[in-house]
Amino acid sequence: MKPREVLALCREKEVKAVDLRFTDFLGAWQHFTIPVGKLEEDTFEDGLGFDGSSIRGWQAINESDMLLVPMPDTAVVDPFAEIPTLVMICMIQDPITREDYSRDPRHIARKAANYLKGTGIADTCFIGPEAEFFVFDDVRFDQNAHEGYYHLDSAEAEWNRGRKESPNLGYKLRHKEGYFPCPPSDQLMDIRNEMMHTLIQCGIDVEAQHHEVATAGQCEIDMRFQEIVRMADQMCLYKYIVRNVARRHGRTVTFMPKPLYGDNGSGMHTHISLWKEGHPLFAGSGYAGLSEMALHALGGILRHAPALLAITNPTTNSYKRLVPGYEAPVNLAYSQRNRSASCRIPMYSASPKTKRIEFRCPDPTCNPYLAFAAILMAAIDGIQNKINPGPPLDRDIYDMPPEELANVPKAPGSLDEALEALERDHDFLLRGDVFTDDVIATWIRWKREREIEPMRLRPHPYEFCLYYDA
Repeated sequence: MKPREVLALCREKEVKAVDLRFTDFLGAWQHFTIPVGKLEEDTFEDGLGFDGSSIRGWQAINESDMLLVPMPDTAVVDPFAEIPTLVMICMIQDPITREDYSRDPRHIARKAANYLKGTGIADTCFIGPEAEFFVFDDVRFDQNAHEGYYHLDSAEAEWNRGRKESPNLGYKLRHKEGYFPCPPSDQLMDIRNEMMHTLIQCGIDVEAQHHEVATAGQCEIDMRFQEIVRMADQMCLYKYIVRNVARRHGRTVTFMPKPLYGDNGSGMHTHISLWKEGHPLFAGSGYAGLSEMALHALGGILRHAPALLAITNPTTNSYKRLVPGYEAPVNLAYSQRNRSASCRIPMYSASPKTKRIEFRCPDPTCNPYLAFAAILMAAIDGIQNKINPGPPLDRDIYDMPPEELANVPKAPGSLDEALEALERDHDFLLRGDVFTDDVIATWIRWKREREIEPMRLRPHPYEFCLYYDA
């Protein structure tokens, strides 16, 4: 869509406001709104100013002026605004040099896509994320000097089997038994259908929706794969739509990887494939129907996985999901069909067009632009350096003898460990100036100072269970 076509769309839909959105350093959508009359063709070239020092991880106060430049091909009518509102995603630029901002996540993803083309390996990277989430009926939490707690509730939850609901109709989902039950056990089908319809209405190609494994409203809606930058754009829109449909029904959505103790967490299994001139490059005659290029890409992802997790699994809560026993991929190995390996090769179809690698570690708290770019850069490094992924692991990992399992590399056990891995291993991200030293250093510093250290300073509620009478 061209700027002139955007203006025509505004007239056609009787748009009254234009909402300009961008993603902050950590991955949250930010926005401000202008009257539709202030949107002109020149706006797409000149941009609009804003204060970059108020955005997490961005500018210092003495160099705060930044520009938002709307991307016309991202225009979509907001399905929730009370008055007709057009949404556009923006790029961030320096107002003096007009250079794209190095810490703008979307700019980093665009650089990764361009770097891929520049290598000659491929011209397109397709990404397909499977973002899981919980829909809760009620949530309360707080942390202060004298108390710390959280309380979650869901009409589906196993813990409500005995609750007086006047009447309680039963049909509560047992822990780890939420995968694919029909209504009335699945109480969220209509809400997910509304989410799915709204996603389609906003131009997102949806493949399926379903209940997920955990009790208490764990869900998943799958989008068809798209080019890397477009998919990151769609991931932001996906979260926005899912949250707002739930809110419209008096419910709340969280993408936290591990909100419930003792049940499955929410991941974002991420599928990746490379194409050139319209032809898939990952199909071949090797293991699981993979090409040599795909096996090398797999080798790159596995070699750099500990560092990747600092970006793809960026919260302290992420590592409460990455523990054995919950389908979580803590073992850095690959396999066809085996979902306990961190990399899986799906075998649903024999078509070369469907051949891809599924990286199962990421979770939906990540910044999609940074996460997809980092995964692509690891895959490129594997291809360029012909990294051998080693033998596949087709056995049930959890039935292996301990001495054998000890030889399988493990994912980091905490965000701190992942950040240490990123400090040691990030040269592959710097190639082509895709990520910069400044971006890596800022990411590590923010995570340590704003997330890890505050967590270390606060007593945990379970510590009282363990130690109050010590």
